[in-house]
Amino acid sequence: MVSAAVSASSEVPLEIWFSTPAEFDGHTALTGLRTGMENPDPQWETSSLPLGNGFIGANVMGPVSTERVTLNEKSLWEGGPNIQGGASYYWDVNKPSASAVRDIRRAFMDGDISLADSLTRHCLNGKASYEPSEESPFRFGSFTTMGELHIATGLSQDGVTSYRRSLDIEDAVAEVSFEKDGTGYCRSFFVSYPDRAMVMRFSSGKPQERLVLKYVPNPRSEGTFFGEGTSILYSGRLSGNGMRFAVRVAAVLPGGGSARAEDGCLVVENARDVVFILTAGTDYRMNFNPDFSDPLTYAGGNPEADTEAALEAAMKKSYDELLARHTADYQELFGRVSLDLGGAAEKKAASSYHVAQSLDTPGRLARYRAGEKDFGLEELYFQFGRYLLISSSRQGTMPANLQGIWHNGVDGPWHVDYHNNINIQMNYWPALVTGLQECYPPLIDYIRSLEKPGERVARSCFGAGGWTASISSNIFGFASPLSSTDMSWNLIPVAGPWLAVHLWEYYQYTQDKEWLRDIGYPLIKGSADFTADYLWKSPDGTYMACPSTSPEHGPVDKGATFAHAVSREILDAAVSAASELGIDAADRERRSGILDSIAPYRIGRYGQLMEWSEDIDDPEDRHRHVNHLFGLHPGHTISPLSTPELAKASEVVLEHRGDGATGWSMAWKLNQWARLHDGNRAYKLFRNLLKDGTVDNLWCSHPPFQIDGNFGGTAGMAEMLLQSHAGCIHLLPALPSAWDDGKVSGLRARGGFELSFTWKDGRLEECRIYSAAGHRCTVYYDGQYLDFPTEKGHFYHLSAGPDGHHLKLIN
Repeated sequence: MVSAAVSASSEVPLEIWFSTPAEFDGHTALTGLRTGMENPDPQWETSSLPLGNGFIGANVMGPVSTERVTLNEKSLWEGGPNIQGGASYYWDVNKPSASAVRDIRRAFMDGDISLADSLTRHCLNGKASYEPSEESPFRFGSFTTMGELHIATGLSQDGVTSYRRSLDIEDAVAEVSFEKDGTGYCRSFFVSYPDRAMVMRFSSGKPQERLVLKYVPNPRSEGTFFGEGTSILYSGRLSGNGMRFAVRVAAVLPGGGSARAEDGCLVVENARDVVFILTAGTDYRMNFNPDFSDPLTYAGGNPEADTEAALEAAMKKSYDELLARHTADYQELFGRVSLDLGGAAEKKAASSYHVAQSLDTPGRLARYRAGEKDFGLEELYFQFGRYLLISSSRQGTMPANLQGIWHNGVDGPWHVDYHNNINIQMNYWPALVTGLQECYPPLIDYIRSLEKPGERVARSCFGAGGWTASISSNIFGFASPLSSTDMSWNLIPVAGPWLAVHLWEYYQYTQDKEWLRDIGYPLIKGSADFTADYLWKSPDGTYMACPSTSPEHGPVDKGATFAHAVSREILDAAVSAASELGIDAADRERRSGILDSIAPYRIGRYGQLMEWSEDIDDPEDRHRHVNHLFGLHPGHTISPLSTPELAKASEVVLEHRGDGATGWSMAWKLNQWARLHDGNRAYKLFRNLLKDGTVDNLWCSHPPFQIDGNFGGTAGMAEMLLQSHAGCIHLLPALPSAWDDGKVSGLRARGGFELSFTWKDGRLEECRIYSAAGHRCTVYYDGQYLDFPTEKGHFYHLSAGPDGHHLKLIN
């Protein structure tokens, strides 16, 4: 493989760091946070350092006196079928609305838009509320904190110098270092995937008189502390649904000293070097075929036994061995892609490079917001998105949620759930193109977990076969519309098809035909079956998504452009997948016929791509969702290469919407401008995202913190350099003038290709392609196509000539 070793493009390391500690007063947010937009602990949201292994998430942020670490376990959720009322109450969420769908379509035919709207709002909603204040017990639930660790050190801030709190994203290790009264102190933190444990090392130049580690559990839990020797266990249950969870911490003293369990705490005395090892888990088990009568259908693990086994195994290894296993596992993924955005002169100039090297991350951001160049910061942002995905999405876990894996309260914005109207999809946009296919299975498993509940939604709500999902999901198979009558956000029948399209994306990159046959295609087929049944064959013979909406924007419609675009994608994916497998010829023909008859894209009176079936777009509208450009991105049915008129109409939409928005929205528009091959406009959106949508620890802010903007930003940068959705590998499709020189190694393209290439003065120099599947390769650059056969496992070297023209194969 081409995969490159990790390398920063300058001497500035790939790290996020702070020169001042956070305050401890934010720990009260543990009990104070409820549903809402404003985090009562802003330091956690802007200044903490996130660590994770897909199972355990942690944030390092404490002061010198008491190190504070917030904890999460991805599957610790409230709600679900084991709440009071049991499984029958939890699953009684769908209204029998199939007849209402027919009435809605008839109302649209009769021109009675008011009736169509009323029927949609009152018949196509569900029974479960999204607000805990409106329903007791609360079915949907929320992602919730696993509590916090407080490690009291007995040190004061007085006399502290050289304080530094950093996260090195090249090895996924956080470190706190400082000097006090002539003694150096260092605290190191990482969360290991291979050992399923968090490791924390406290060391100093002299024996530390006393460290006291205290675990503070989720306040909505009931449990018991156990202490034995040098370890403690908290065995607990969430109060609402009885979910069992366990947290264990042990102290290891490589250099002497003493440790003991005391009153639920670990007390360490007279030790220069202390290694704390934490394991955590729940009794949650994902279920692809849930028993709708069983309140424990998503339970089955033994967190006490699992955490004990993991802790015992970890304690048999030295700190160096644990660190080596962690870094080897992490770097095998992270090190596949390197990026150098050039700008060598600016990087080496005293006014840029050396200043950036000496500033902490908040200082670099402030300088960047003031208009200064910092290519190293842009590279860091790109790689930070990859870091966050590795840390929050590993095989065997739930996928990354609205905040990845990190949260500091019992409930939070949008319940920190899985939003299916772009957010979870955006989380995975960078995975395949940046070489992180191993981070994708949690998304696949999540989609699989929605199939059986989604069949009930399709049948009950729409009288359709197959399966679908709606706006929000949890870890307990929730796939239904919610009870709100605000259909601008609550009606999204094609949320399931949008998710299922990602399965075809996975195959396009991996070319794993066995996976496609056994897992991918059955889910794609079921989603396409729903879509074919849901689409309405109108009197003029066209198929329309009726009723539908443009998510979070505008009226109920008889054929929203967004819903048609998603329908095209899933039907095309089903046809292509069946053809790839050589099966279901009759289904292929039927789906192709529907696909060809979906109501076409339309251009409105302003030259814009119309969002709805009627030309009601407002050029002054600045709404954050740009749903009707789905066919441009993330879809593939609009492109400057194949549909230039539609691409131009899409550009008009983006001009109308403007370059400002919430964080994730700027990330989406960045990707859309890249798909329009406008590098400078894409770069403007990227700079806006980094300046206006990013907080001091480089997390994206909606506001509040919402991680999809980070992932969308990384994906957008990749789209500026490489695209492969239009039937060819398009090199440097949206290169901005600011990135005049550069190189990238390890990006992936559909068809099973891996690429590394360089450019100078804005022109391609050379490109190296590895063929993992042996398919024919078509490369496009600057109006030139180069098509050639490949053999599996072979490399191919391309040159663009001395002037960037005359693309040719040189081996």
